[in-house]
Amino acid sequence: MDQPAEAIPLQNLGLNGYEASAYVALTRRGRATGAEVARLAGLPRQRIYDVLDGLVGRGLATVEPGRPAQYMAVEPDTAINILVEARQAALAQLEQDAARAIALLTPAYRKGRSETDPLNYIEVLREPAAIAKRFGELQAGAKKELLIFTKPPYAVEPGENVEGLRLLSRGVAARSVYERSVYDDPAVVDAVRRFVEAGEQARVADHLPIKLVVIDERVALFTMEDPVAGSTELTIMVVEHPGFAGLLKLAFERAWEAADDF
Repeated sequence: MDQPAEAIPLQNLGLNGYEASAYVALTRRGRATGAEVARLAGLPRQRIYDVLDGLVGRGLATVEPGRPAQYMAVEPDTAINILVEARQAALAQLEQDAARAIALLTPAYRKGRSETDPLNYIEVLREPAAIAKRFGELQAGAKKELLIFTKPPYAVEPGENVEGLRLLSRGVAARSVYERSVYDDPAVVDAVRRFVEAGEQARVADHLPIKLVVIDERVALFTMEDPVAGSTELTIMVVEHPGFAGLLKLAFERAWEAADDF
């Protein structure tokens, strides 16, 4: 279909190609039947009445019923104003939708600026100094409870854990299960006795699978030993996740019930 030049701006104003060509054809006749419009505009006859009804619906043409019906174009200045007003209304709606989208998206965007990693509640520490420092920070922040599996090697020697004694003096409840190998080192035994005297509840088990600290059912620290190298080097994971901490507390309680008094 070859379109007349007058159809191009009409398409820019929102008409499709068939509608624009049909309107131009109608402007060249006072009135025309659907068949005449199809012939003048070079449009398929099986589509012409849908196209003309669309123009009538937009207010760009009128129809006189009859056999056959006669169609007339409204004056171009009226038709163009109708198209412009429709575009302006659509633009106003678009601006409202844009403002609403901004209002909905901005809070999540701003919050997301501080969330650079979807797993930022997980830390992995390998340097002994960094492990000791982080353990001290988390332990100092305990409010209610510490649950601990203790076995060598130690990032912080039990006898040097001054912060642990401070927590007990503040009334933080602490329960520790020590691996029975604790008895192999008299200095560690003396340190545990000081903790017990300060209020820690202590038990011993023949074997503990990992070293573990659960703080206030919200933070867990635990060792991840190299399956080949064993425990020669410490790797500590810190997970700040209440659900995970709650799961590890269930495991702790099972071991606690099976352990012997220190």
